[in-house]
Amino acid sequence: QVQLVESGGGLVQPGGSLTLSCAASGRIFNIYNEDWYRQAPGKQRDLVASITKGGSTNYADSVKGRFTIYRDNVKNTVYLQMNNLKPEDTAVYYCHVISASGGSWGQGTQGTVSS
Repeated sequence: QVQLVESGGGLVQPGGSLTLSCAASGRIFNIYNEDWYRQAPGKQRDLVASITKGGSTNYADSVKGRFTIYRDNVKNTVYLQMNNLKPEDTAVYYCHVISASGGSWGQGTQGTVSS
């Protein structure tokens, strides 16, 4: 299994930036894909961004051009850089990985965009 610990959430004003981190431990050599999801109050959990083992990335239309997913293989950490944040980006952000042992979720980190 893979264990995930997220950090980096917080409160930011519209137009501001946040960088989320997701540190992986355990059977990390079998990770195929890493994703960030988010869930706003009363809404379903949606995919925000993903990165494959080969480094290919994919983004939800609502965050294209504003968010960047990237990975530090030495630190076994995947990041989500979020720029030009909007109030509608307010949500709990979850890290998710797909590995040979299945899917694993982090505990979530709250990101709030408000003036």
